[in-house]
Amino acid sequence: MKCILVFFLGLLPFYYLSAQPPRSAKAVVDAYGAIVRGDTLNKNISLVFTGHEFADGGSSILKALKSRKIPGSFFFTGDFYANPHFSALIKQLKKEGHYLGAHSNHHLLYVDWENRDSTLVTKDEFIKDLQDNYDVMARFGIKKNEASWFLPPYEWYNSTIVGWTGEMNLTLINFSSGTRSNADYTYPEMEGRYIPTEDIYQSILNFEKREGMNGFILLVHVGTDPRRKDKLYDRLDPLIDELKKRGYTFLRIDELLR
Repeated sequence: MKCILVFFLGLLPFYYLSAQPPRSAKAVVDAYGAIVRGDTLNKNISLVFTGHEFADGGSSILKALKSRKIPGSFFFTGDFYANPHFSALIKQLKKEGHYLGAHSNHHLLYVDWENRDSTLVTKDEFIKDLQDNYDVMARFGIKKNEASWFLPPYEWYNSTIVGWTGEMNLTLINFSSGTRSNADYTYPEMEGRYIPTEDIYQSILNFEKREGMNGFILLVHVGTDPRRKDKLYDRLDPLIDELKKRGYTFLRIDELLR
């Protein structure tokens, strides 16, 4: 009996370790087939910025990234790329080696908010809109085969959209869940939905402390409605510094998911 007990106790460390949440060198894929996180074995993060109507944070973001010599990944709509007021920013981002990708041409809502199985665009509409996005990007020398990671508008999609993306030899990605960073577009007049920047900032650091952010895709908007006075992009400097202090390296999205 004593031998059996000793044997059982000897197995406890092995059982404890095997019962922990698995970590993997593979990308994390959600229920719809989108890649939502990179390799969870290494302390790498990708800062991802999206843009459609606004670009007020462009210079602030560029300054924060350049001063710390880290890359960002920028996903813009065709309307953003076509806006002459944003062309200088786009050219500077490209010159400094940041990733530039697609975010749809006209920021279409692909999928119903309430019924995610309901696709609101036809396949032809989807393909044309996304291809138009890449056509505008080509004016800046951005080749489709060099920008094959696609972040959908509203970060909202279903398995049908993921499949259509794959048929275009592209890969659909989304931000990693767990923080409130994607709510930085909200403003006080959005009753019940507005999240102050301080709350968003703390949600990121608290999540990292609680669960870690290995392979994380952290989304921030490159610009927001003027009615939002507290901008998350203005807190990038201390956020990057704190995450670097905690041991993280920042990579472009194509490097994170390679």
